Amino acid sequence: MRILLFGKNGQLGSELCRSLLSLGPILAVDKDDLDLADSDSLKKFIIDSAPDVIINASAYTAVDRAESEPGLAYAINAIAPGMMARAAGDLDAVFIHFSTDYVFDGMKGSPYTEDDEPNPLNVYGRSKLEGEQLVMKAGGTALVFRTSWVYSLTGDSFLTKTLAWARQHETLRIVEDQVGSPTWARFLAGVTSALLARADHAPFRYFASRKGIYHLAGKGAVSRFEFTRQVLALDPRRTEQRCKEILPARTDEFPTPARRPLFSALDCSRFENTFGLFIADWKETLALALV
Repeated sequence: MRILLFGKNGQLGSELCRSLLSLGPILAVDKDDLDLADSDSLKKFIIDSAPDVIINASAYTAVDRAESEPGLAYAINAIAPGMMARAAGDLDAVFIHFSTDYVFDGMKGSPYTEDDEPNPLNVYGRSKLEGEQLVMKAGGTALVFRTSWVYSLTGDSFLTKTLAWARQHETLRIVEDQVGSPTWARFLAGVTSALLARADHAPFRYFASRKGIYHLAGKGAVSRFEFTRQVLALDPRRTEQRCKEILPARTDEFPTPARRPLFSALDCSRFENTFGLFIADWKETLALALV
């Protein structure tokens, strides 16, 4: 199958570039190659590329900056995915798009399912929700994967920040009232690749009856405070840590331009039941990531 990948340099995109290699030729691009805010150029590029599968791992992810740059956030997170989905429909191509747990307000208090009503608290979340809606409205064979707290050992993530903080400070104060489902980018890419492998050489036919929105994240729920404790305990270079204690804090002690959902863990049962693929516990994948 011919694959067109957007966001090749991001945490997820860089992992997808590796995990997709065995499936067929990949055309991978990033913002330096193509302006996703230019809808006409984007559509022409997709049509000319004639892929069987389009994967959108690109996004505007600066949650706080989005509050002052809503136009750019919506252009990248909403309008561009909608255009990709329409172009995919014109080509009878499968479209896979990644969304976020931030489409929810965090008030439920238990893991969110796909049937729960979204209610984003910030511009980033609203732009991602509109992106989901435009993708599904396009009417093609599309899959939207909502994920949560994506991390890797490269790029800018809570994991890399935590490791850096532990090497700079003796005391860390980490919020304990934010709960999510940490997701290793390599695991997310691997599951996506395994899913496409099941489609063999007929992805459009395989996914036509399985299209829709799915939750795909590390299994389970954990606070940022406890996640930090686990990260530092598993750090393969613990001798470099200066940190001697981790203290719990509350989100309201660290004011930010954008509000965050306090409980945004995701229930991935629908994905597992539909595709027969196992979702690993967040603790297991974190241990693998830090080997």
